[in-house]
Amino acid sequence: MALTKKTKTKEVVVPVDESDKVDEYLAAVPEPAKGTLTELRRMIKELVPEGTTERIAYGMPTFFYKRGLVGYAAFDKHCGFYPMNPDVIVKFAVELAKYPTSKGAIRFPLGTPLPVALVRKMVMTRVAENERKG
Repeated sequence: MALTKKTKTKEVVVPVDESDKVDEYLAAVPEPAKGTLTELRRMIKELVPEGTTERIAYGMPTFFYKRGLVGYAAFDKHCGFYPMNPDVIVKFAVELAKYPTSKGAIRFPLGTPLPVALVRKMVMTRVAENERKG
């Protein structure tokens, strides 16, 4: 939950970093999903701009940059990547063809991370979208 601070003219959102809660989430995930999601997290952290925070939102680890950026989660039989904009899944449909997708999710095997180049494209697309929206 973002903290807010009221000023005389507007409400200011104060970024909240709860990366310790993300650490706790990942600690509870069994292998091979834990290794896969830890690698995905590392990749995303290398890509996101300064000021990006992590926290648990929607029951999963989520990166925030100006607003929700991307999230990921572990399930019994797969991992999920959530670009928080269905247009991203449509934009990269050809590259995502071998993965089951839905309107807002990309499912991938527990022990196999998404390709680095594809993660990079999707994350940078989301960063650019959030930059435009402010």
